[in-house]
Amino acid sequence: MSSRLKDVAALAGVSTRTVSNVVSGSGSVAEETRARVQAALDELGYRPNVAARNLRAGRTGLIGLAIPELYSPYFGELASQIVHAAQERSWTVVIDQTFGDPDAERRLLDGTGGRLVDGLIISPWALGPEELTNTSRDVPVVLLGERQPHGLADRVAVDNVLAAEEATSHLLASGRRRIAAIGPQPHLRNETARQRLEGYRNALRGAGLQPDRALEQAVTTLHRKDGAEAMTALLDAGTRPDAVFAFTDELALGALHVAHQRGVSVPRELAVVGFDGIEDGQYANPPLTTVVPDKRQIAERALQCLADRIYSPASAVPPLDIVIPHHLEVRGSSAQAD
Repeated sequence: MSSRLKDVAALAGVSTRTVSNVVSGSGSVAEETRARVQAALDELGYRPNVAARNLRAGRTGLIGLAIPELYSPYFGELASQIVHAAQERSWTVVIDQTFGDPDAERRLLDGTGGRLVDGLIISPWALGPEELTNTSRDVPVVLLGERQPHGLADRVAVDNVLAAEEATSHLLASGRRRIAAIGPQPHLRNETARQRLEGYRNALRGAGLQPDRALEQAVTTLHRKDGAEAMTALLDAGTRPDAVFAFTDELALGALHVAHQRGVSVPRELAVVGFDGIEDGQYANPPLTTVVPDKRQIAERALQCLADRIYSPASAVPPLDIVIPHHLEVRGSSAQAD
């Protein structure tokens, strides 16, 4: 005979509600209590009937994830973390690729995209705060990234200004003074790029240097090709940089490729720092210094926000603005200047 919630509760010495919260991943449960309940679940071999539970609650067990580019290493790694964390909650993730198209983002946010999901995690590139505020979607939404939702939804993000300032300060500390920025996107409403540019400029001013617009290379997209084209333009200019802060690791890898082609020694003549902490950077030549956001924590905190809203829809807790930790992983591409 299969065990029931009340059997687990009796063994763990807690209420059935607490067991339910641990099983569903909702609510606030102390770590010690959660561990005790999990041990009881394992001992009794409790397996929830997820389909029946969702049916009774009028839920699908599906979570939507909308990202701009699935083929981007950063978003691919993040999606993998979200899928893994969702499986631990017995959720299935349905992934949509928006390509940063405003109509695609709008359809997903207002529910006209045809997906029946219990909640949505979305990384918006195209829509501004006012459009995010006007969404009519009646399921919980968690925003990833730097769009300010004006109280619309929970938001999980990295402090891009601080992270970019730290990356640029690292280059300054190694003796570099002509530091280029590859990644501004003035043609888009891209808050991430704007914040990374702000952090870059803050660090320069803090070191007594005025930002040089000739060293700020705008890009159309954030891929290796764009980084290569930007690096080519910088090397062909009258005065070459001695360092590059690239707004993504893909841009940095493109810049490294061109530096090697043109016989520019990295890091002796040119230091390079990226952003995102993708796996490819570890295997670059030399290995890429990069800002590493905690992708695992992004996934877990976003899903916890959804769980709290799904299982406690009447909660009066205001939308959360969660800042995720990051660190600078220093590798061979930014060694000390001679």
